[in-house]
Amino acid sequence: MELRRGRRMLRGQLSALLLLALAWLWLPAGGRRPPRPPPCPPSCSCTRDTAFCVDSKAVPRNLPPEVISLTMVNAAFTEIREAAFAHIPSLQFLLLNSNKFTLIGDNAFAGLSHLQYLCVGWGRGHGDGDGPGEGRGILRDQSPGGSRATISSRPRFIENNDIQALSKATFRGLKSLTHLSLANNNLQTLPRDLFKPLDILSDLDLRGNTLACDCKIKWLVEWLESTNTTVPAVFCSSPGQFEGQRIRDLALGDFQCITTDFVVHQVLPFQSVSAEPFTYASDLYVALAQPGASSCTVLKWDYVERKLRDFDRIPGKASSPGSPPRLGPPPPSRPPVWVIREGHGPGVTRSCLAAHSAVHCKPIVAQNQLYVVVAQLFGGSYIYRWDTAVDKFIKIQDIDSQKTRKPNDIEAFQIEGDWYFVIADSSKAGSTSLYRLNQNGFYSHQALHAWHRDTDVEYVENDGKPRLIISSSSQAPVIYQWSRAQKQFTPQGEVGEMLDVQMVKHFRVKRDQFLCLSRYIGDSKVVRWEGQRFVELQTLPSRGSMVMQPFLVEQRQYLALGSDFSFTHVYLWEEEKQKFVKFQELSVQAPRAFRYVPAADVQLLLAPSFKANTLVYRHVVVDLSL
Repeated sequence: MELRRGRRMLRGQLSALLLLALAWLWLPAGGRRPPRPPPCPPSCSCTRDTAFCVDSKAVPRNLPPEVISLTMVNAAFTEIREAAFAHIPSLQFLLLNSNKFTLIGDNAFAGLSHLQYLCVGWGRGHGDGDGPGEGRGILRDQSPGGSRATISSRPRFIENNDIQALSKATFRGLKSLTHLSLANNNLQTLPRDLFKPLDILSDLDLRGNTLACDCKIKWLVEWLESTNTTVPAVFCSSPGQFEGQRIRDLALGDFQCITTDFVVHQVLPFQSVSAEPFTYASDLYVALAQPGASSCTVLKWDYVERKLRDFDRIPGKASSPGSPPRLGPPPPSRPPVWVIREGHGPGVTRSCLAAHSAVHCKPIVAQNQLYVVVAQLFGGSYIYRWDTAVDKFIKIQDIDSQKTRKPNDIEAFQIEGDWYFVIADSSKAGSTSLYRLNQNGFYSHQALHAWHRDTDVEYVENDGKPRLIISSSSQAPVIYQWSRAQKQFTPQGEVGEMLDVQMVKHFRVKRDQFLCLSRYIGDSKVVRWEGQRFVELQTLPSRGSMVMQPFLVEQRQYLALGSDFSFTHVYLWEEEKQKFVKFQELSVQAPRAFRYVPAADVQLLLAPSFKANTLVYRHVVVDLSL
């Protein structure tokens, strides 16, 4: 009974619903309720899959979920932030034309994996059916009070944005993008590999921007040569030599993008006044003179850690076995200093070293022996030899203190197979002296230029003829030429009329020989050898300069001009101009030397300082196009 009653009630309900449906169908069309329109912000006009927005204050949020095309015109904001359109993941067409955008953030279009057309500029006003947003344009309701934008059948994007730069990650994630327009913005450069994420990009428009064709745009030239993307002609706005040229026509050789820099690589916590690199038993070392610490410090290059580390200090005298070892730079006074050196076997080797105001430490590797000539202001100057049996430096000779009273510089060289070194002496009663190596050691060979307070000496070979150039506080630099018959140096002349030259150094460019003459008061000069004499080539301001050092690094000729009163200026030689031009400033207090040291793949420049820590710079190559 209950079951039959339930079935009768269900049949009655279905009959009632059927009657209501039939009655609704019989109603006139005007009496039916229309379907609800999709959601749309007040500044937009929307259809089921299209939104067109004018004067929006932000990226619209409440759009129909099926929207695949969004156009924004005359937006009232200037920045497109990260993932600004991620809430509309179905977008395939995005046109951001005639706005005032100045900044597009990283990953601004993140989440739009279906996006195919992106225009961030202006529509070109082609005919119907051309480009993204085909058949759509801007029309304003012209009726009284009309303000909403509607959609027309023609594109009319004719105004600019003001985007000046893009980030490298602007288009990240747009793997479906085929058409991209950045036309008529204010772009001056484009970050390297900007279009790399766009795997299937077929059309790109960059026209109407003010692109500077410098090193930052070099990658675009390479990309245009290799891409299959259609790109209308783009022209350079600057610099002057490229203005008006098509970017596609530029050659990679037109860009001079490789430059260099000197950066601090290591700080040695002590003062020094000279640095001399040398190679012994296949290892690289540097000897530095420390007058305040009364020692010559020998550092060894560590190829693993890529830095200089303590090796030994010279000269020395015997020490008591019970003295405690000491590492690092010695104290400013003159007590003995312990140095620990790692040995090849178990245990360590210890030696105690002391000196008296060392001003130059000159290593000489001759006849498989390592010698170091130590020039000191007080207590005499000496020659040491490295003893492999005990792994330490042993003093083997004294240098005549009557001839060498106030040493300033040491140069070592070979002539006809024989080794020599010369010490410049700056005392009134001393003499610049030449020493020669024989089977028993170095012995006095010739006295040069007595009583002239010599400040520096340089060994030069011109036209195959060995020469010495000695600078002095009392007269112009003097030239001595080697006489093969007499086996001595003989006076040849002077270098110009420059007095008070503190340092003389030479360099060669191709077949030309040059000298750099530094002065503490007055201008320093660069002179060129003209066959019989040196002729002035360039003058450089150098008040307070004690050092002017030319050096060659990977085919680049540099010149470091130090000063006690200002920054050190590094100059770079320009072959076309035949002169040095300013390149970089280094902050070195009271520099006394600059020494280039090639250490395998690391190029070093040592800068000994009389008043502060010794600095080790690294020469780095910089590609401005990266």
